[in-house]
Amino acid sequence: MSAASTPLRDIEDAPPRERARPQGMALPFDVVLVLGVVGLALCSLVAIRSSTADDIAGDPRYYFNRQLIFFVVGGVLSLALIKLDYARLRPLRWWIYGFLMASIFAVKLIGATAKGSQRAIPIGPFQYQASELGKVLIVLVLAGFAADRARRLHERDTTARIMLLALVPAAFVMIQPDLGSSLVYGAISLAILFFAGTPVRHFLALIALGAVAISLVLVAAPAAGVEVLHGYQKDRLTSFLHPSADTNRAGYQQNQSLIAIGSGQKTGRGDHATQTKLNFLPEHHTDFINAVVGERYGFVGAALVLSLYALLIWRGLRILTMAKDLFGALVAGGIVAMLLFQVFVNVGMTLGIMPITGIPLPLMSYGGSSVVSTLLAIGLLQSIYVQGRSSAAMKGRIMSH
Repeated sequence: MSAASTPLRDIEDAPPRERARPQGMALPFDVVLVLGVVGLALCSLVAIRSSTADDIAGDPRYYFNRQLIFFVVGGVLSLALIKLDYARLRPLRWWIYGFLMASIFAVKLIGATAKGSQRAIPIGPFQYQASELGKVLIVLVLAGFAADRARRLHERDTTARIMLLALVPAAFVMIQPDLGSSLVYGAISLAILFFAGTPVRHFLALIALGAVAISLVLVAAPAAGVEVLHGYQKDRLTSFLHPSADTNRAGYQQNQSLIAIGSGQKTGRGDHATQTKLNFLPEHHTDFINAVVGERYGFVGAALVLSLYALLIWRGLRILTMAKDLFGALVAGGIVAMLLFQVFVNVGMTLGIMPITGIPLPLMSYGGSSVVSTLLAIGLLQSIYVQGRSSAAMKGRIMSH
């Protein structure tokens, strides 16, 4: 399919939508999207409070209180974005890209090292992880670039430049090392190309190049004495294929996760969730929060969380169709892809069907940078929703006259 045939190209000529209700009765934001976010926030706080009560001696609410602060800060910033016309960010795309690259370089220069990785900059009692905010920033940059070349989206040069814009920061993020975030950057770039209507032949070429790159990283480079990935990273990426082969090292986390989720059965074990309480499950409040939900609240709890994510994805796609311009549609598409990819990989790795890449579960995993960045993305979706409704209402009034 060529760029000229994509419906997003002509989104400004689409018929007015959402005119059924009078403007006086309409709320200035997507209520369903807000309910999904609030639901996930509550699930996160409940899971973190129950799973970390014994982690910090003398302060059972340590992680809970900090996560609550993250949600409040992110919520305030998200509300501020609703009032902003997102289209004003389009001319700033190169400044945004410069800030993204500068932040990533700053992490390498002054970032703190934790567990062998240098991913965050200490700011008082908190830490700023540039790669998390970068997920939202790269969406804005790529969407702005693609919108500016709307008439040239069928050209190979456009596809190559969009991929290059994403892969450069992704490569520096991988060096930190943060493989998970770099994979998210790649997923966002592919989604932007897809929603922009990039020809299928370009995707086939990218798949071929990706296969060659993986072969070089995993086979050719090590054979030549060049280690692109650390040994533990390769073990984590491949352990899900045979988790029982090394239960004490690379496969330990996934095996403990599977035990936790399996023991939860239908309704969970509640306060008898021994995998979490006795610290058999590593990173239970961050990367493996889904296993905590599965053990403590069983299938019912896990199904509730996944349903809330389905609600978020549905509303994001709905907002994409309501966008007043191509830039807004691509931003919404990039955010949807960012959320969907992270949920799929994180839940998959806790179930043993995906490799462990360190990708957090959005709005569930503990972490200020992840929570605030995700809420900023939600704020952008709300801005696109508000502007789209306003544009549709204006077109409706013009047509009625």
